[in-house]
Amino acid sequence: MTVPLTRTLYRTTAHAAGGRTGSVLSDDGRLDVRLAPPRKKTPGTTNPEQLFAAGFAACFTSALAEVAAEFGADASAARVACEVRLGTTDTPAGYGLAVGLTVSLAGWKAADLLPLLHRADAVCPYSQAVRGNIELSLRAVDDTAADTAADAGA
Repeated sequence: MTVPLTRTLYRTTAHAAGGRTGSVLSDDGRLDVRLAPPRKKTPGTTNPEQLFAAGFAACFTSALAEVAAEFGADASAARVACEVRLGTTDTPAGYGLAVGLTVSLAGWKAADLLPLLHRADAVCPYSQAVRGNIELSLRAVDDTAADTAADAGA
């Protein structure tokens, strides 16, 4: 089901040239990157999957902060890792993506954090964009910094 926007809050355009061996430039010039295929380790380049992972991680972090605030919690110290996998599929297109989000939050145990991740997934624009189209996994992990600090004090 397509959900139309009722109001545009932000608009941007990126211009790509040369595909995976070209470049991408945003309309305001703040993003200006050279591209190389994922398996080619060319210095000073990135690839579309890395750009997607960065955007998704940042967007999900903001969504998490928003839902945590509803519960009086501060999620500003959340750490979100977004893994994007590019692979083949058994579809006519032949290629697809899968995304995994791994999240930790200072002072939180994974079991307590997981419900917040599901709430954040419900409001994150990136999650909404991929829902039903690609595999998306959410994983909460215990805050190892808190565990390390507790071990150091023992």
